[in-house]
Amino acid sequence: MRVIFGLVLVLGVGLAGFAVYMARGYIDAQKAQLAAERALRAQIVPTTEVFVVKERLAYGDQLTAENVEAVKWPVKAVPEGAFTSLAELFPEGEPEFRTVLRTMEKGEAVMNVKVSGTGADAGVASRLGRGMRAFTINVDVASGVSGFLRPGDRVDVYWTGRSAAREGERRGREITRLIQGALQIIAVDQTADSDRSTPTIARTITVKATPTQVAALAQAQATGKLSLSLVGTDDDTVARAVEIDQNQLLGIEEEAPAPVAEAPRVCTIRTRRGAEIVETPVACPES
Repeated sequence: MRVIFGLVLVLGVGLAGFAVYMARGYIDAQKAQLAAERALRAQIVPTTEVFVVKERLAYGDQLTAENVEAVKWPVKAVPEGAFTSLAELFPEGEPEFRTVLRTMEKGEAVMNVKVSGTGADAGVASRLGRGMRAFTINVDVASGVSGFLRPGDRVDVYWTGRSAAREGERRGREITRLIQGALQIIAVDQTADSDRSTPTIARTITVKATPTQVAALAQAQATGKLSLSLVGTDDDTVARAVEIDQNQLLGIEEEAPAPVAEAPRVCTIRTRRGAEIVETPVACPES
């Protein structure tokens, strides 16, 4: 009897230990599964809707609600100026189309810099922001950077003319001066297509400028010759004041004018003798 009781006790202890072992393994497996699920949740990137084009659209094409669709886009990677709602892209009560200003490939996000305002065409006015004006500059092969300018490029504008005459000069010097820096071109001749890649010898370019800059450009164009210098795409430097005259160009140093000797002071006394006036030199009083 005691032997049977001992066997039952040993068997019970063994089963209890096995149950504890199995329970511990189950709990550990649950913990590992829960940790893996939490890790996956941490990797999930929050998204938002961004409208993209369904097909390739070129400059001048109309963009309507039929050309776009909403896709999930990582919140931290949404391009600046992208449209996240259809009401934002086509506001209620306004024309239900925009005009493409830059070529967009299939699946590319629609951004406000690539389309005109609602109901607007692809003209120059659609590229002007608040307070900005368009000004046209006459160019030729030399001043227009050999036809390599296109809408969207930035240029420095140099003026070549005659400065005002300084003291002692009969006429002013011939100088070249930087008058405006990094002006953005919005049209070349009569086209505002920024996707044009073939060089064209333009006769005019249109730049975006403030009213003050427009006045400076108009005065410069009326009084001298304007030349353009193309600014690099990634160049964010600000050009400082630049002025070169012929002497600086040729390395000629201007000689300082010889000092003018001060004429001696002469004091006289005038005396009338009948119809004749006689001047007699006298010592000048100390001043």
